Amino acid sequence: MSGTSLDGVDIACCYLQEESGHWEYAIVRAETIPYSPEWKTLLQQLPQASALDLAHAHAAYGHYLGKLVHDFLTQHNFETDLVASHGHTIFHQPQHGFTCQIGDGAAIASVCQRPVIADFRSLDVALGGQGAPLVPIGDQLLFSEYSSCLNIGGFANISFENEGNRIAYDICPANIILNWLSEKLGHLFDRDGLLAASGHVDESLLQQLNQIEYYRLPPPKSLGREWVESSIIPLLNNAGISVRDALCTVTEHIAVQLAKAIGSEHEQNVLITGGAAFNAYLLKRLGTFTKTSLVIPEPLLVNFKEALVFALLGVLRFRGEPNCLANVTGARENASGGAFFLPAEKGNQ
Repeated sequence: MSGTSLDGVDIACCYLQEESGHWEYAIVRAETIPYSPEWKTLLQQLPQASALDLAHAHAAYGHYLGKLVHDFLTQHNFETDLVASHGHTIFHQPQHGFTCQIGDGAAIASVCQRPVIADFRSLDVALGGQGAPLVPIGDQLLFSEYSSCLNIGGFANISFENEGNRIAYDICPANIILNWLSEKLGHLFDRDGLLAASGHVDESLLQQLNQIEYYRLPPPKSLGREWVESSIIPLLNNAGISVRDALCTVTEHIAVQLAKAIGSEHEQNVLITGGAAFNAYLLKRLGTFTKTSLVIPEPLLVNFKEALVFALLGVLRFRGEPNCLANVTGARENASGGAFFLPAEKGNQ
């Protein structure tokens, strides 16, 4: 799993078993492999690269992921039935009928010598859907005891039940823009939100951010890097304020949008995961806008819930069962997304 925050590759060895419609799960071991400066620069620049460079990166990144998986399994002496790979999103434009996550599944399988399922989003987009969010099927099957599940990663997204249907959508940008601003101050990210807390909210910028058209659209809807570059960054560049004030204002904006999404019902309990679940200042600001019980689980689940859910997506695909919900993405029908890649037979290598 690799997200838009570009902090690294998440690898999780997961146990999943279903019995009579009830799923048991465990994250046996997990770690994040930070990107080298070279990989991070390449992934950041790839959206502006040539088609040839994109094809080369797709293959090279697949071999890179395959080696990470192979080394992880070897180091911990794990056996596994299946590798599920999200890859790394370079383009996400469902309104134009395409999405692109690099990381060639054939390359992964050839290196790690395990069956691989990759490219989870394309089928849903081909069926007219957003191709995102995909995590809600995991929220439904693994975390049904919560009124809603909120993930605050590169983007923030929410998932909840409404009259028997799972509803989910991307709420707003989160770490993708917080990290971008933090890097201007020489930090990879805003630890505990301390940089934001040292600034002041610019009311004019906050109003402009909260009035962005996307927030008035009904779900299904999803966000991508391209939207941030066209709708958020120009407002920040034109605000004429310090980076710390921009960080403070964007954090306030995120808190406002999250609160609108989860509501303020006292009896609700919201599971919060993703990197920004450790942003104490953001959660403090969120708490001023909602009375809902905010539940932050153990760090392992906070950090690796998405990896766990993509493992589940792989299992569901392997079983030929739906792993993408049409009522979430807006597709014409539920789908079992993901392409199979098998390693070469031992005798034919």
